[in-house]
Amino acid sequence: MGVITRGIANNILSGGTIDATDGLSGTVSASNITDSSISSVTAFPAAAGDFIQSTASDPSPATIGDVWYNNATYAFKLATVTTSGTWASGGNANTARGQLGSAGIQTATLIFGGEAPGGNSNVTESYNGTSWTTVPATMNTTRRQLGGVGTQTAALGFGGDTSTGSTGQTASSESYNGTSWTSTPSMNTTRQGPGPAQNGTQTAALAFGGALPPGGNSTSSASESWNGTSWTSTPSLNTSRRFMLGAGTNTAALGMGGNTQPDATVATVESWNGTSWTTGTSMSNVRTQGSGFGTQTLAIACAAFPGKTQTELWNGSSWTAQGALATSAYGRGGAGTSSDGIVGVGVAPGGNTTATEEYSGPGSPVTKTITTS
Repeated sequence: MGVITRGIANNILSGGTIDATDGLSGTVSASNITDSSISSVTAFPAAAGDFIQSTASDPSPATIGDVWYNNATYAFKLATVTTSGTWASGGNANTARGQLGSAGIQTATLIFGGEAPGGNSNVTESYNGTSWTTVPATMNTTRRQLGGVGTQTAALGFGGDTSTGSTGQTASSESYNGTSWTSTPSMNTTRQGPGPAQNGTQTAALAFGGALPPGGNSTSSASESWNGTSWTSTPSLNTSRRFMLGAGTNTAALGMGGNTQPDATVATVESWNGTSWTTGTSMSNVRTQGSGFGTQTLAIACAAFPGKTQTELWNGSSWTAQGALATSAYGRGGAGTSSDGIVGVGVAPGGNTTATEEYSGPGSPVTKTITTS
């Protein structure tokens, strides 16, 4: 439909109102008509509301609110959003290990070091959102229970234990540029299991707590920041502990859970504002050797020794339970945000695992099956 001829006006307003104030003209320009042609339309989407579309596969992407019938699976489907965070399986890693360092985001993750069958590891693997690739570069210091921050191509690993019997605590630090690892100046405090501000960067990192030599049997409250050149001691935690979960950055961090001595796991949470640590609202679950990621006001705490699957979300004022992990494991590499996170590998009952799980936070798009009976 190019033009409408023999019209009575030269303007059609919104809602179909006719404007005849300019007099009769005989032609209404096509530019004044919304949806001037429907000659090529062969079907209406389900959103039109006239019927529910029948299709052999789910539409992708689906529009929130769409309802359709999948005639291949004989199910009614709804495109909606999650009300609670959920976990889904990702690609398996190549090396089964736990208590490792991690960095990056859900679709570009890096894991490194850790404890593998037969001893500690210096292996590095990268994840592209689908599969893991073992990269040629290995860490200079083979270790487990280390901290890690940064991105897939600009990461930092620090601290840890170089032995398999908690006798080789180290302060060494090294950076990764996407191709190779380079040793950098060591931390001021030698320790294993330091909590990292997980969403820090290669040039702005924070390490806190940990297990001290000899033997890792005493805990630390020490905190220090990295500026890309050197580590600087900062005010200490209020509660001394090791194997903490961490989230946030070097100026706005969360330190969560951990293990105090003698061997007590806690749910204590402290926040760091760049100047001092303040004790805040505790988690719902006690955790040690778990995984944390996100920001100081939107953080995820998940997994934990001896193989907890519970997940909880911090919104800046309270903790809320989320969907549980499918794999029971601890010492997992975690990265990402409260909307799109990831945990990889870990120590599972009976041995290490290669399992990866991806987290989608509340409000994420999801397709649900509508139960009719």
